[in-house]
Amino acid sequence: MSQPLLIITGPTATGKTRHGVEVARAIGGEIVSADSRQVYRGMDLGTGKDVEEYGDVPYHMIDICPAGYKYNLYKYLRDARASIAEIESRGRRPVVVGGTGLYVESLAKGIVLPEVPENPELRRELEGHSLQELTDMLAAMKTLHNTTDVDTVKRAIRAIEIEKYYAAHPEAADAAHPSGEPQKSVIVLVDIDRDERRNRISRRLQQRLDTGMVDEVQRLLDSGIAPDDLIYYGLEYKYLTLYLIGKLTYREMFTQLETAIHQFAKRQMTWFRGMERRGFTLHRIPYDLSADAFVARVQELLAAADC
Repeated sequence: MSQPLLIITGPTATGKTRHGVEVARAIGGEIVSADSRQVYRGMDLGTGKDVEEYGDVPYHMIDICPAGYKYNLYKYLRDARASIAEIESRGRRPVVVGGTGLYVESLAKGIVLPEVPENPELRRELEGHSLQELTDMLAAMKTLHNTTDVDTVKRAIRAIEIEKYYAAHPEAADAAHPSGEPQKSVIVLVDIDRDERRNRISRRLQQRLDTGMVDEVQRLLDSGIAPDDLIYYGLEYKYLTLYLIGKLTYREMFTQLETAIHQFAKRQMTWFRGMERRGFTLHRIPYDLSADAFVARVQELLAAADC
């Protein structure tokens, strides 16, 4: 019997990376990131890569494509599964760590997606529509479980493009479902109460601004990446770009970004509770457990799952 896939997830600012590294070091593992923005090179402080925390623990799915590129779920599942297989082939244990619920759940479900090509004609047709108009179009095509698809005009157009492709290619839509048995998994949710989560988010935002996050976004703009392409990534890159191109004052940027990160963390928790309703078991382990206690609890879960 194959060993279960260990996944450590949770909302932003809970110390997932640190805990994941501690667990990986203890069990002979390697980290496979499940963060939709850490794949981009040069986007470091804003995505919370914290690569210094990895030490001697190898990591995968970080810095694999250039900033400005449009990575997606199809590519993530393809690349993450390749990393997982390669790690296992060396007798090591993959440890998936990250808070992008769509990536985590799709891995655990065994989802296999066909690649959806771009449709230039459709994009030209849609580019003049407002975000609300695009959201209404998409809502008429599928149930909107979250707001990720409609964060920006570009995201909404891509979501409509995918839905129209599936409508025209039903065989592709059929393939966009779990393939065979779901991935046997042990899913750990790093648990934190709302007030402490909010405190940690605010402290971390100020720390990242103090250590050069504005300069990071300025460097990306100076490298030739269009402002709209950075805004596409949302959160830090959206609001810092708006500040740097003169659309927001520093105080407006900080206040709006802080609020947006709090809302993002709330949406993450909504996703994880939805996973539980959809039949997944998420083992909640407090974020503030000592390293030894956290590792011991995960090892207990793995031992039970391996039996």
